[in-house]
Amino acid sequence: MRIIGGNLKGIRLQPPANLPVRPTTDMAKEALFNILNNRFDIENCSVLDLFCGTGNLTFEFASRNAQSILAVDLDYGCVNWVKNTAKKHEFNQIEVRKGDVFKLLKQMTGAYDLIFADPPYNLPNIPQIPVIVKEQQLLKPEGLLVVEHQSNMKLNNLAGYTETRKYGNSSFSFFEFS
Repeated sequence: MRIIGGNLKGIRLQPPANLPVRPTTDMAKEALFNILNNRFDIENCSVLDLFCGTGNLTFEFASRNAQSILAVDLDYGCVNWVKNTAKKHEFNQIEVRKGDVFKLLKQMTGAYDLIFADPPYNLPNIPQIPVIVKEQQLLKPEGLLVVEHQSNMKLNNLAGYTETRKYGNSSFSFFEFS
């Protein structure tokens, strides 16, 4: 896993092999950040990274000086890895929480500029993520929710859907709720 942009561009991070994750590929991550950089000044963004896993996207946002990042995962090993790596690289804008993403979303208040969700592909309730984000008003005006999912899953029938970008077996679906 390498950071592709920002202050730590090129640095390779070596998460433990036993974490239950499927990290976003460098190709897909680079494409995603090309889209985000054309739309946002990431330095002024508050970010919510759901199902953060190894922190691949969390660290990418931190390297690009995102204002604040809340990373959430259910796995204790992932949470510890992200916490320790954030501390090592002095990413003070990262807060890490262990918890069930769906329960946490229903309890959250406040809003984010960017919400990224990369749930396990076999999770049956992936379509609930945009629904809960909209209900809880977790996006700021002009904010963006990005859900990574298997390319054969269709989320285009959900409220707020704007587009899907496909990168092999992975796709990013984008949602806005203004």
